Amino acid sequence: MTHKLFFESRATVRLCCSLMLMALVLAPMGCKKKKVRVGATDEETPKMQSMLNMGDPKIEPQLVTGFHGIEAGAWRWTAKQFTVALRPPFGTGQKGAKLTVRLTVPPVTIEKLKNVSLSATAGGSALPPETYTTPGDYFYVREIPASLLTGDSLRVDFQLDKAIAPSGADIRELGIIVLHIGLENK
Repeated sequence: MTHKLFFESRATVRLCCSLMLMALVLAPMGCKKKKVRVGATDEETPKMQSMLNMGDPKIEPQLVTGFHGIEAGAWRWTAKQFTVALRPPFGTGQKGAKLTVRLTVPPVTIEKLKNVSLSATAGGSALPPETYTTPGDYFYVREIPASLLTGDSLRVDFQLDKAIAPSGADIRELGIIVLHIGLENK
């Protein structure tokens, strides 16, 4: 009889432990408060920027088309055509601004294409092109008249006269490397 009592006591202890464990596991489920999101906070809402650093993933909404992913945490390849939306800096609606693109023409682009020309259209107004015949780092800088900077944003469409076609090694169309695009006060 002692033997039977011993096993019944162990079974009771196991049952109690199981019930306590279940209570511990299930208790938080019943106590969880549902989080209600009313809207994004200022910290969560990305603000349109005047200066776009291509290594910053938060600028993605302003890269309208023609950009590949971030590489080396700092730059992006472009396609033959690429577009950005920029916020005009304060005061540029009266004085105008300077559009600056910091770019690199990689050796592979010159090897395959011999040269490449970059042109842009800002707010529907054509900007003069620039031709690159040697690999290296460059700045494409153009004046933007005040009349194009009166809204909340300025669309800038860029176009290369040619680009490296997709191939087996890389299925992307490759143009130039861009590190920074921005509008600055004159």
